[in-house]
Amino acid sequence: MLFTPMLPEAASGALEFRHVVVPLRMMCPHTELIIGRATALDVYAKTARVVTDDGASLDICFDHVVVAVGAITRTLPVPGLAEYGIGARTAVDGLVLRNEVLRQVDLAAVADPAERDRRLTFIVVGGGYAGVETIAELAELATEAMQFHPTLQGAHQRWVLVDAADRILADIPSRLGEYAAHALIKRGIDVRCNTRLEKVSETEVALSDGSRTPIGTLVWTAGVKAHPIMAGWGLPLDDRGRVEVDPTLQVRGLSHVWGAGDCAAVPNAATPDIDDPPTSQHALRQAKRLASNLHAVRDGREPEEYRFKALGQVATLGRHRGIADLRGIKLTGWLGWLAARAVHWIQIPGASRRMRVLADWILGAMFRRDIVAFSALGTLRPQAGAAAGEASIFTASMPDDMATNAPALTTPKLGPSSRTRHD
Repeated sequence: MLFTPMLPEAASGALEFRHVVVPLRMMCPHTELIIGRATALDVYAKTARVVTDDGASLDICFDHVVVAVGAITRTLPVPGLAEYGIGARTAVDGLVLRNEVLRQVDLAAVADPAERDRRLTFIVVGGGYAGVETIAELAELATEAMQFHPTLQGAHQRWVLVDAADRILADIPSRLGEYAAHALIKRGIDVRCNTRLEKVSETEVALSDGSRTPIGTLVWTAGVKAHPIMAGWGLPLDDRGRVEVDPTLQVRGLSHVWGAGDCAAVPNAATPDIDDPPTSQHALRQAKRLASNLHAVRDGREPEEYRFKALGQVATLGRHRGIADLRGIKLTGWLGWLAARAVHWIQIPGASRRMRVLADWILGAMFRRDIVAFSALGTLRPQAGAAAGEASIFTASMPDDMATNAPALTTPKLGPSSRTRHD
């Protein structure tokens, strides 16, 4: 399970990737874990169909089911986005982003001046938390990597942050958003608000402000949407495709079906006018309330309403820079950075992972940022516009020695259930 708030730091080499991924078997030692894909859910017959990675299928019978399939990257019908954009949501995305930035720096080191400028131009679309933290961290990774190339000494790298809103980080107090924009601009990042992505090619992007910019890499972080796989499960969905749940986190009209996380429209008794936002701190609190309510229903007690007052909002802006709004206490700069790290650190599931992340931070204060590229991945690129609900789509260029022995990739076909389970 990826702890997504720390993905930008892992992608930039500030954290080890394994340390921001929580092993489910260790976190849930009393749970039987089945690795596979839920292909069908019958909430009335109380059965779910699961297809494992080797193509075997089994039916699981249940008394209660929790729908927590999360969200996927929200894309727009922008020409070229699916072919040339890179997402920033999964662990694979983070690995690809690190490889891509380091690859562009390596290629720029041996290119002519015009090609070098293009290789060192990166555009990030989306001015939310993911976009701001991603561009801040990856810009530092590129700066560190360029120091090891004599031909790039004095070369100019260009980073552009594009967002359709009138300011970045629109969900936080305007003063903090303005500070974040100023901090990015001070570092040489071009922040363009009220601007949309119009078209993408392999070497150029067109923006709604009329500009056409040669680029090396395009990163897409413009929001998420509920997983569309739920559309065929007979669940009540809102206009955004999220499953509708009661204040007790039970799906409306189905007392044995529960929902939480980014895929659910969760009412919060502490903020009755708006549903919970898709952030980790809210998902964690929803999970705790849902687990307590499951126990209550099992024991014949009434479930309780979900109520949670947010701890605040935080974001890192690279090393020693950050912003935080902790229930009205606003922090910027060094203090904001410390507060953002503290909030993220507290939320990491498991003491083991927290200690590993803390060790990474201590080492990061003593040594340079890690610029290792995972070259065995070749140029594996998950497409930003991959069809939702299907297997991830990749365009890959593997080294010859890998391609020779590469296994064929096949999609298992769902046939009659080979096994039935009653849990």
